Amino acid sequence: MNTTRLSANPYLHFLLFGLVAGLIAQVFSLPLSFTSSYVVEHRYGLSNQSIMAWVGERLKGLLVGGVIGLPMVLVFYACLRIFGAGWWLPVGIVVFLFSVLLGRLAPILIFPLFYKFEPLGDDHPLGARIVELCGSAGMAVTGVYRFNLSKTTKKANAAFTGLGRAKRVLLADTLLDQFPDDEILAVVAHELGHFRLKHIWKGLAFGMILSFLGLFLVARLHASLSGGQVAALVTLPLLALLLSVYSFITGPLSNAFSRRHEYEADSYSSAMMNGSQTLAAGLERLAELNLADRDPHPLVEFLFHSHPSIKNRLAALEGLDHA
Repeated sequence: MNTTRLSANPYLHFLLFGLVAGLIAQVFSLPLSFTSSYVVEHRYGLSNQSIMAWVGERLKGLLVGGVIGLPMVLVFYACLRIFGAGWWLPVGIVVFLFSVLLGRLAPILIFPLFYKFEPLGDDHPLGARIVELCGSAGMAVTGVYRFNLSKTTKKANAAFTGLGRAKRVLLADTLLDQFPDDEILAVVAHELGHFRLKHIWKGLAFGMILSFLGLFLVARLHASLSGGQVAALVTLPLLALLLSVYSFITGPLSNAFSRRHEYEADSYSSAMMNGSQTLAAGLERLAELNLADRDPHPLVEFLFHSHPSIKNRLAALEGLDHA
């Protein structure tokens, strides 16, 4: 297609180029995505989704991703055109600021598009205990919410969302229905450990350092290999490849950083719960419910796992009790 016949606007050329590239990527990734997130999940009895529900959720995700991603890719391309080989600095700043903003808005605007959230209420015994636990750790939360994770999976999960004063405690209905209250509290205490030990901000800082370094190195290499034509559409696949290679190389480093934080949060939970037995029991139950690989090959864990294996986490918790 000769896009110059449609318009002389380079941004329209870029969007058409990105649309075609995105469609091609979706076509090639669809079989793997369908196999991993639908076929395998059903084979092992983890998924509650029908085929139409899976398609609907995927389309919804693509739509939301498009709405969020479109301004970002336009800003990215504008930086390529305006700053040339120096695009890495403004892009890094924009990505960082956008990440912080998304952390504030996602729990309020995006998550409810995929799940239904219901407050447990102050009169709910577990909710009151969680609020009290958070208060003892110096965290004020805007509420404790139950969400219908069971509409898609039998797996269980819990999390804090938001940055600053927008924190919420999110508990999957599968967790609430199948776990004793004390084990849920131990899981929440683990998440509180991330808060008290400033893991979120440390993670943001570490990620920002890796991002700026990666963007700088990729920008220099891309400018060299493209002959300085950094904004030319024909060189953008090369840029995408370089970014992917950098991400793959630094992925194990990010994972190691994350695994260290998980051990520290486990230790914090153990201290809050006066021993590690409750958290250990919760981790065992989670592993059984989620069909987690309890003891992956060390190389697999090093390369791909952001959390330590259940075997290693339980061993670390046992070591705390005997310290």
